[in-house]
Formats: sequence, C-alpha cells, structure tokens
Amino acid sequence: MREDTAQEQGLDLEPPVRMEEEKEVMEVEERVVEVEHPLPCLSESDTQGIIKGRALFGYVGIEAVLDQMRRKTMKAGFEFNIMVVGQSGLGKSTLVNTLFKSKVSRKSCTPNYEEQISKTVHLQSVSHIIEEKGVKMKLTVIDTPGFGDQINNENCWEPIVQYVNEQYEKYLKEELNVNRKKRIPDSRVHGCVYFLPATGHWLRPIDVEFMRRLGKIVSIVPVIAKADTLTLEERLEFKQRIRQDLQANGIRVYPQKEYDEDAEDRILNDKIRENIPFAVVGTDKEHQVNGNKVLGRKTKWGIIEVENVAHCEFAHLRDLLIRSHLQDLKDVTHNIHYETYRVKRLNESNANGLALSPLTLENGTLEKSDAESHL
Repeated sequence: MREDTAQEQGLDLEPPVRMEEEKEVMEVEERVVEVEHPLPCLSESDTQGIIKGRALFGYVGIEAVLDQMRRKTMKAGFEFNIMVVGQSGLGKSTLVNTLFKSKVSRKSCTPNYEEQISKTVHLQSVSHIIEEKGVKMKLTVIDTPGFGDQINNENCWEPIVQYVNEQYEKYLKEELNVNRKKRIPDSRVHGCVYFLPATGHWLRPIDVEFMRRLGKIVSIVPVIAKADTLTLEERLEFKQRIRQDLQANGIRVYPQKEYDEDAEDRILNDKIRENIPFAVVGTDKEHQVNGNKVLGRKTKWGIIEVENVAHCEFAHLRDLLIRSHLQDLKDVTHNIHYETYRVKRLNESNANGLALSPLTLENGTLEKSDAESHL
C-alpha cells in the first residue's frame, strides 16, 4: 500500500547509494580539470609515448649511448671490402691508392710486380689496417686481373660471381655454427667499383652483361676511368648515354631508389644518381698549385687537380664510398644482398630435404658437400 501511494505521488525511491556515486564522479571530474599539462604516458590505445624536453624531471644521460657506441667501435674497428673491376690499364690501382691516400692496391704493395695479362680472371685480394684519428679500419681490396683482356670474354664474370657468393657462404656457415664467434669475420664484398673506358660511345656488351648480373648480388658504382681524355661536352654526353643504357637494360647501380629510407636520404641520393657514372681521374703524385700541395696529373697545358670538382668527380666518388655512405654500403650488403642469398640457400636446402637447422648440422657446421653444391 505504501509503495502504491508513493508511485501515485511520483516519488523516486532509489537507494541513497546513487547520490554518493554522483558525488564521487563530480570529485573525479574536478581533479581531472586541475591537471592542465599531464605527462604523456602509455595506455591501451596509445602504445608509443614520447617523453622529451621539459617533460623530463632532469638530465637522464640517454645521449651518452652515442659515446659508448663510438668508444666500442674505435676499440674493435670495422671491416670494409671493396672490389675493383675493369680492363687492364684503366687506372684501378691508382684510383684505389688515391681514395685512401696510401699504397693499398695489390700492384703497389707487391715487390717486383710485373704487369702480365692473365689468361683467366683470377681474383686477388690484399688487406691493410688503416688508422685515422683513433679509428681503425681493416680495408680489403679485391682486384680482378684478366677481366675483359681476352679476345673471347665469354662468361668472364662467372669467377667474380662465384667469389661474391663464396663470401656469403662463409658468413652463412659462421652464423649457423652452434657455438658462434662473438664477432663473425666479414669478408663479404661491400661495394664494387666498375671501370668504364672513356670511349665516348655507348656501353659495351661486356659492360651491360657484367653489371646486369653483378648488380643483383652486390652494390655496383660505375665510374668513367681516365676522364681527362674527354672534353667537358664529350663527358656530359657520354654520361647521359650510359644512364640511358643502364635504364634500358634494367641495370641496378648503387644507390637504388627502393632503398631510400626517408625524404632526406632521397634528396641526397637523387643528387648522387644525377652524377652517376662518376668521371674520375686518379693519381698519387702531389704538385704545387698556388703555393699549396694538391693531388694532380701534370700535363703540357697545366695540372689536373684530382680533388677539384671543377676538373673531375673524384671527390663525389670518395664522399660516396667513404664519407657519407660507407656504413650504408655495409647495411645494404647485409640486409639486402646477403639476406637474399641466405633465404635462397635455406629454401634450396629445405627443398632437398637438408634443412639448415641444428638437427642437420654436424659438429656445428655445414657439411662440405652440401655447402659447395650450391656455389
């Protein structure tokens, strides 16, 4: 009877707990309003919070990580392996010596060296430890004597392809060891400088075939050797023809557009791609020019300054290989070319029932017959 009377009078008989809940909600809203600039934090919907600048309570020391990495790198040093390919007489050894300003080529450091035309392409390498301002670099220069020097140059690129794949295979075997080394020796080719003769015409068939095949497994940087034999107009026209041939034959040269990580890299690499192939001049002799010593080639008409961009593009090549893209060359080799080879090898082994897993490894290494069957 009392409930019916209350409903007839329109009274609300909800429990007093609801008023207490409303009071708590009001207090929470007041507290939220008081916090004007909350610190960014992680939530279920936002998995990446960025805390920087004034949001930090004080100096943490995160930037010191760069100093730690620098100290470790300076102690351990690093490797850089460069291959030079081209016919004899194009100045490969001289250019390598000019790049590193020391006698690092095989010809320069071999006593009683005699120039002989090899009957076949036989790759030879020489290694040096170069130190500059406390930074040590193990430089390995791989030379290819005999390439393109024969009357019949059919399949002359096969030894080079085999050598590059052998270095990938060595690295892969070290990675698959049960007890791996703390630091795997890196003998992989990080960059290949291909020398084009300054003919002023189009690319030769051997040039097209070599770069088309090698561009899939290693980073290739084409250069026009002894560019001082061409006039500026001839050089410009020759570079344009080479770029047309590269595009028409689908030849991939470094740096590739698909490997640009961001807009900044794209802008820098676009400028480099506009200058490829680099018209270079190499020398290891110094001359006096306006009271200063410069690397140059002395001619009857004057001195061609190697490091002067108005005379040749050697400085652009040096910046690409050493000063701006050396680490990127190593990253592309490891993340792109080596990774492609690794996936291919593992797929082939799995298809043949020889999965490269710890169960099929003997004494922590691949069997020799299995490793050599795919080279």
